[in-house]
Amino acid sequence: MENPVYELSAQEFNLKLAEALKKIPEFKAPEWIWFVKSGSAKERPIGEEDFWYKRAASILRQIYRRKVIGVNRLRTKYGSKKNRGMQPEKFKKAGGKIIRVALQQADAAGFTEIQKSVRGVRRKKPGRILTEKGRKFIEAVK
Repeated sequence: MENPVYELSAQEFNLKLAEALKKIPEFKAPEWIWFVKSGSAKERPIGEEDFWYKRAASILRQIYRRKVIGVNRLRTKYGSKKNRGMQPEKFKKAGGKIIRVALQQADAAGFTEIQKSVRGVRRKKPGRILTEKGRKFIEAVK
């Protein structure tokens, strides 16, 4: 059985998943998205038209691949180097609000759910996991 998540390149798959997310009513770009930067290392606000859907698609793909992932790890993944003038560049994490709201929309759509840490069990990590509905949705994208 072929799995498009691993067969297609990440960029190609994310674009197809973003197009599919546009049809889901829970995924809507908030009105403030055009006025905020995606992180402290950026100089200008986001100017891309479909940024919200592309970022949400990328986040869902990361959850699919890693099984459990939290906001802090995603902030590190989407971070970038800050230009500090004459000083050397320094890595800065991305802002958490965009990631958090995208995950909350995925929760509302039923694609993800919060994995609570279980006391005394080391293997369970807190973060988001895909539900069966979310897994089927991602695997159905072609």
